[in-house]
Amino acid sequence: MGKTTTPELKKYMDKRLSLQLNGNRKVTGVLRGFDPFMNIVLDETVEEISSTEKHNIGMVVIRGNSISIMEALERI
Repeated sequence: MGKTTTPELKKYMDKRLSLQLNGNRKVTGVLRGFDPFMNIVLDETVEEISSTEKHNIGMVVIRGNSISIMEALERI
């Protein structure tokens, strides 16, 4: 089995990210932590239900295998 590498997310720490998840879900929040499986911890997280409906959901852990797209909303 090949060697596992840690995702290069250190430069995104404490930056606001937008994530597209499985099931057409979208969340934005501040990256507070991650692990080698790309599970991430977001703080100040907002779930975007539609263009007009948003819910503040606080601090969340998101499994890496549910992330489709990750976009930085701040300059890196």
